[in-house]
Amino acid sequence: MPLKARIMNPTFGTQRQLSTDAGIPRELPGDEPDDVLFNTIYGVRTIELNRPKKLNSLNGSMIRKILPRLKEWEKSQLANVIVMKGAGRALCAGGDVAAVAQQNQEGPEGQQKSKDYFALEYKLDHLIATYSKPYVAFMDGITMGGGVGLSIHAPFRIATEKTVFAMPETTIGFFPDVGASFFLPRMDGQLGTYLALTSEQLKGVNVFYNGIATHYIDSTSLPDLEARLSELVFKDYDDIQERYRVITSTIEEFVTGLPTERDQATQIPSDTRKAIDRCFSRSSIDEILSELDQLSQTEGGLRDWASKTRTTIMQRSPTSVKVTLEQMRVGEQWNIAQAFQHEHNIASKFMEHHDFTEGVSALLIRKPKEKPVFQPQTLEEVDNGSVRDFFAQRPRLLLLNTKLGSDYNVYPHAWIGLPREEEVRKVVEEGNKTAEEVVMHFVQMKEGKQGVKEKVTEILKRHAEARDNDFVTWVQ
Repeated sequence: MPLKARIMNPTFGTQRQLSTDAGIPRELPGDEPDDVLFNTIYGVRTIELNRPKKLNSLNGSMIRKILPRLKEWEKSQLANVIVMKGAGRALCAGGDVAAVAQQNQEGPEGQQKSKDYFALEYKLDHLIATYSKPYVAFMDGITMGGGVGLSIHAPFRIATEKTVFAMPETTIGFFPDVGASFFLPRMDGQLGTYLALTSEQLKGVNVFYNGIATHYIDSTSLPDLEARLSELVFKDYDDIQERYRVITSTIEEFVTGLPTERDQATQIPSDTRKAIDRCFSRSSIDEILSELDQLSQTEGGLRDWASKTRTTIMQRSPTSVKVTLEQMRVGEQWNIAQAFQHEHNIASKFMEHHDFTEGVSALLIRKPKEKPVFQPQTLEEVDNGSVRDFFAQRPRLLLLNTKLGSDYNVYPHAWIGLPREEEVRKVVEEGNKTAEEVVMHFVQMKEGKQGVKEKVTEILKRHAEARDNDFVTWVQ
């Protein structure tokens, strides 16, 4: 039976505990006592978000419990693996933006509280992204916004048939945060930009195929996986990469095959993926919309997709759309620390902007919900200067982890997931391989990992052409 946050450690939040960790928050009067549950199972330490009626939406009370516990476990020789999970049908559906929007209506003082909330959230997300111990996120159920921040930067991200992923921020007059500046531009092709601008959802095994998750297992296997992880014993001299390898092979013990098209939509159709890369590679939102408009007037299966996608973007906050596109273009150059620091500047600017409070109030607070009235109301009215203002300030957010390796440009655990498009391209361009040989190269390199064959085959379908000798060449 999991013990509750306040009971687990009677000195939790005391000055004595905080004295060696400057900047680590402690609980405040009025924080909910049971919104996060912690448990110990041999070498596993679990964090269970426990606001199921609110889909575990993340608030300051929860963060103030999780951060000190992660720092405590980081020092413990008895804590081998951290597991993040959620009660009910969500890992976490996002930050508690309704509470933030209500604070903003109090004026500058309330807006500052909101800025402080995002600072706290991003510090937690960066700590997870640079954590020194294996961290496993069960992305079982709804995983959006703030829930993505608790999971996407982890070395192990488990998707199930219940997983629903999205970054829906432009819908409410905000921007994709929680480190999205880092992970979305690094997704294959232009998929990250597409997800950022449209808030489109990925579900089930598609979350795995597109690199959001590193593994896919049935949700009924999660309790057994957690129990199995608790039995792992590492050698003292095992480095973090060796521990990752042990955990990877342990998770693979629980895979039971991938769903078929009959069970659920699997991979995004190749024609749609090609269209995403073509349309969303454009440098301006006007050019993206023009590409979609042209495609919506053609015959074929992409016409409806293009029309729907264009309509979706036009319904979003114009300011959010333009800021988000700029974020996707410059974020590729930011390291993991800079991503969170710049995002705090952008989030702070949005706390002072009309669209965030209006979007959240119209869609989440006012009953019945209404269509938000954004200002400006059209993309044409959002000038480049106002977009640049969101990126003008120098990064000032002080992160908790400033050790060597806390500012990487590539995830140090990227090898755990499925092969990326860029990896496949390099192997193809080495030459003298058939499509089948390319697939087998990655299957062997990944030691038979589930999903590798399907993922590489789909990439080759879009980007490879066979010559007369059956060797493939790479095409854009």
